[in-house]
Amino acid sequence: MNPFEPTSLLLNCRKLFLRRHEVQVQIGVHDFEKTAPQRMWIDVDLHVPFANSTPSQDNIAEVVNYDFVREVVAQRIALGHIELQETLCDDIAARLLSHPSVQAVRVSTCKPDVYPDCEAVGVEVFRIKAAHES
Repeated sequence: MNPFEPTSLLLNCRKLFLRRHEVQVQIGVHDFEKTAPQRMWIDVDLHVPFANSTPSQDNIAEVVNYDFVREVVAQRIALGHIELQETLCDDIAARLLSHPSVQAVRVSTCKPDVYPDCEAVGVEVFRIKAAHES
């Protein structure tokens, strides 16, 4: 079985996740969106092979730290205004996937305050590290 197929990820990886991480983001294409940050929710799933996520010493250095995920999000947001959620998702996903232990990533962004008649509008992306990137 190809280790880079989604089924293999489910069978051979541990999934770490961050749910509904609330951040203030300078994002949007409309003029009124460029004057103040908007509330966003960010969800992240990281697929890490068991070999890189099964501690033998019960030590944080043996696993991918949740702080890494939060730092990646904060660093990207700190770069300034973003026009599109697609750009934000892609940038966060690429940065997370660059971690040597991360095999795949899912990133979802939501704006909960855009429309009064729905919970949120958002974008989601799923990326798997290519075989030559491992």
